[in-house]
Amino acid sequence: MLNHHLSKTAIYSLSLSTVLFLSACGGNDEGSADDNNAYDPEGEEIELTYVAWDSELASTNVIGLVLEEMGYNVQLTVVEQAPMWISVAEGDADGFVGAWLPSDMASEYEQYGDDLVDLGPNLEGNRTGLAVPDYMNIESIDDLSSDVVDEIIGIDAGAGIMLATEDVIEAYDLDINVVPSSDAAMTAALDAAIANEEPVVVTAWQPHWKFNSYDIHFLEDPQGIYAEEEEIRTMVREGLEEDHPVAYQVLDNFYWDAEDMNAVMLDMAENDLSAEEAAQAWIDENQDRVEEWKDID
Repeated sequence: MLNHHLSKTAIYSLSLSTVLFLSACGGNDEGSADDNNAYDPEGEEIELTYVAWDSELASTNVIGLVLEEMGYNVQLTVVEQAPMWISVAEGDADGFVGAWLPSDMASEYEQYGDDLVDLGPNLEGNRTGLAVPDYMNIESIDDLSSDVVDEIIGIDAGAGIMLATEDVIEAYDLDINVVPSSDAAMTAALDAAIANEEPVVVTAWQPHWKFNSYDIHFLEDPQGIYAEEEEIRTMVREGLEEDHPVAYQVLDNFYWDAEDMNAVMLDMAENDLSAEEAAQAWIDENQDRVEEWKDID
């Protein structure tokens, strides 16, 4: 079973549903990495960090369980966006699979990227922006005003999409507040508004299960402030390949698509499964893909 850890900062800012992932973390028993072909990682500890977005709950739990299948004791530590990068850049954690680039986490990449190893995309074609229910009958950010809504429901303060949304407010001269919350709180607000067919605008990204569960759409962004095509990359600490060659290669091999990620998130949202349960269900149904990730040279 995956070990989940909650940072001090996150304890005060994350929703109760995320806090329930907290459990004790295990010990660390390092092994030798001299011979990759004979290398057995049994009992060694790998720590992955992630932000508490449903997308990263899905990806981090999936790859964490795969690493456990390879013999590692895996600790998953939930943090905020900047600490996720800092912990790996400073070597305090081993890696993360939730680097939204090139724009959403551009600031962190510029500041810490030289101190990490970029293993490239694990998912391509993702997108960020503002979303509204279809019944609102507006198609563009140009259509927004304080007569439509008085606030935009966001996520974590400091997240890349929140900084971009502040730029949107200025560029489009909108008299609308951007309200920080969390992925879970933002989705709850969206759900409540849709239930009453009320106007609502939320920060949004795809993949995300809400696009499968609700009739919502992105607003067009004529000024191009949000990037239409992004990718999610895997970042690891320097020295991981030497210290844990099997984990390094599994993380390097990790690649899936939006439909895969959405399948895990939908199991969490609609079937009331924990992130770990939904990840295991996906793994059980996609053994061919998982075996490709576990293919070690």
